[in-house]
Amino acid sequence: MAARQLSDKRSDGLYVGQSAADKVGCYGVTPVVQASVITAVNTTASTSTTNAFGYTTSTQADAIVTALNSVITALKNIGIVASA
Repeated sequence: MAARQLSDKRSDGLYVGQSAADKVGCYGVTPVVQASVITAVNTTASTSTTNAFGYTTSTQADAIVTALNSVITALKNIGIVASA
């Protein structure tokens, strides 16, 4: 069986979901609404601190981890990335 294309061959593209309230799901995952805004990470110098275990952490690194985890969660929720 050949795969079907989701296209109407228009030069201006194709929408999946007409608004942020429309639910979308991929690969059999239950459809969900659009993920919330993920805050951009500031690229200026960060503040470093040393924790109780002697490891140095920075607020910028923490912000990057938080933003990346939000992206991963959004991709899992819509089904683009497997949850397990």
